[in-house]
Amino acid sequence: MTVGGHRTERIAEEIRHEVSLMLAGDLKDPRLAGSVTVTEVRVTPDLRTARVYVSLAQEEEAERNATLEGLRAAAGYVRHELIERLQLRRAPEVLFVLDESEEYGQRINDLLRKVKSPGEP
Repeated sequence: MTVGGHRTERIAEEIRHEVSLMLAGDLKDPRLAGSVTVTEVRVTPDLRTARVYVSLAQEEEAERNATLEGLRAAAGYVRHELIERLQLRRAPEVLFVLDESEEYGQRINDLLRKVKSPGEP
């Protein structure tokens, strides 16, 4: 791994931490009232884009879409705050992405249980 690779990993972790703090208290959008968890941040090597993967607790699709819209509306504020908090010259463009890996893993577990259970006594 190159030195630049370690830098992007460190910045990604700092962004994850700071965005989590912002979601916990700074962002006052009513669409963000539900439980939003930052699961991962991936930063491009040129530090121009940061994909922030979030997990949402809402079950209904309409609520999830509203929360994602609230996050996307707050992206400019988050970017501005990252410049100040992390002392960056340029903050990366922040893109919020729904992390569906937990639901996907749960679905696979359910399918494996269904396949396994008919053959058992």
